[in-house]
Amino acid sequence: MAEKARRRLRSSTVILGGMGALAAALTSCGSEPDKRCVDRGSYDTLNGYRIVDSKNCTSGSTSAGKSGKSGKSGGRGGSVDGQWYYDADVDGRHADYGTFSKSQAVDRGGFGCSGSAGG
Repeated sequence: MAEKARRRLRSSTVILGGMGALAAALTSCGSEPDKRCVDRGSYDTLNGYRIVDSKNCTSGSTSAGKSGKSGKSGGRGGSVDGQWYYDADVDGRHADYGTFSKSQAVDRGGFGCSGSAGG
């Protein structure tokens, strides 16, 4: 009788563990990578790129930059070369150590992600 109870406990533990692993795999690949709209012309070696309002970035923009703009990041009123910057470390109004390529950000994904997911 004790052996039967032990066997049930083991199988339920395996099932619960398997469901947890499946849930982790699905949630790590199921969402968009974190993104911030940055001014490509504002890079500073200490701070990274300046985060700007999302209206400066187009939703369909990926790794093809907007090379037609001047890229001035000066004060207010300067033109902004806005582009989405993915999976960056954000510190206040600056982002660094990310990528402008959405597909690279997806490839960096967590457990169970494939390179073709969401790309």
